[in-house]
Amino acid sequence: MRSGYQLLLGGVRSGKSTTAERLAEVASTGAGVAFIATAEALDDEMSERISRHRTSRPVTWLTIEEPLDLLAAIDQAGDRYIIIDCVTLWVANLLGAGRGDDEILGAANRLTERLSGHLPGAVVVSNEVGMGVHPSTDLGRRYRDLLGAVNTVLARRACRSALLVAGQALILGDPLAVLLGPAAGEAQPTAVPAAGQNR
Repeated sequence: MRSGYQLLLGGVRSGKSTTAERLAEVASTGAGVAFIATAEALDDEMSERISRHRTSRPVTWLTIEEPLDLLAAIDQAGDRYIIIDCVTLWVANLLGAGRGDDEILGAANRLTERLSGHLPGAVVVSNEVGMGVHPSTDLGRRYRDLLGAVNTVLARRACRSALLVAGQALILGDPLAVLLGPAAGEAQPTAVPAAGQNR
């Protein structure tokens, strides 16, 4: 077993959630899995989506639905391998609850500190939203920029980060190390296949 967490980034239907669940099945090594879900059932479509995802997970997994307090959810998970899906909605929920940007970034830093020492490990899912349409509202731009900053905080302390595109994973690394090549101390990004329907 190893402590720490891995970070999976990507767009919608890129394979993030599917890969996180496959990773948990392999990495949990008999410790059990706790799935921390941050989505809230605010409308009928989201309620149906949450129900469908809940029933698709193994019955032996502990599901913890927590939109705001991830540290409390981690405490509830105990010594299980953790999936957090997803940071994207967590940040939106915190904004909706009136939290300031600095407060949210502070919460992200505390999250990384807690996960960095967690045994038997964890995987964190978040969206990369900076490559889409430029938001037309102040709140949309604030959210985009804030989520990008939170993702950067998470990636900085992750054991490994990957960008999921079309069900394939591209391992991420320090930009200078990647650009200067393996001699700078980091391997070049490599694609890792992710099987199954993408979520």
